[in-house]
Amino acid sequence: MRDMPTIISPDTRRENRIPPGQRLTNKWPVLHHGAMPDIDTAQWTLTISGLVEKERVLDYEEFLALPRVRVLSDIHCVTGWSRLDNLWEGVSTDTIKELVNILPEARFVIVRSQGGFTANLALEDFLQFDVLLATQHNSEPLTPDHGYPVRLVVPRLYFWKSAKWVIGLEFTATDRPGFWESYGYHNHGDPWEEERYGN
Repeated sequence: MRDMPTIISPDTRRENRIPPGQRLTNKWPVLHHGAMPDIDTAQWTLTISGLVEKERVLDYEEFLALPRVRVLSDIHCVTGWSRLDNLWEGVSTDTIKELVNILPEARFVIVRSQGGFTANLALEDFLQFDVLLATQHNSEPLTPDHGYPVRLVVPRLYFWKSAKWVIGLEFTATDRPGFWESYGYHNHGDPWEEERYGN
């Protein structure tokens, strides 16, 4: 673990790190829809399916055994708060790509979470070098209200795209709106362009 690389998300190098319409906070507000799931890691699995050469189902120990990275990033929530200098630890989405060999016709990924929640991402966004499936935040395990045991972290998009409680990744040729997108949130979600609502 001593040689684990730390990836610096590009937005942390901006002269002004607070996007339009955002305010800085040192807290980490808890926001989610519905009840918080109670997840037993002995039963947890990550299913990687769709347009891949070989579908995989990883249990928690298999997931933790994958190569790990750290990512330093900022968080920007669509509700208007930003939190700087978050240190994540987990598995890079590039490792997922290598694990299953994503097929050329794949253009999107549908991220599935406990309780039926989904988030949709263009494959290009999902495979950015600072995106990871995180198990730790600031050197501590994720808490249940922040996505334990595994959450996606997509630093350069609004934080609703960083789905909590991830249990599946489905690679597809066509896009399908995720949970929040189906309720009017922007399909992409770039905070620097204020892509909050609508498409």
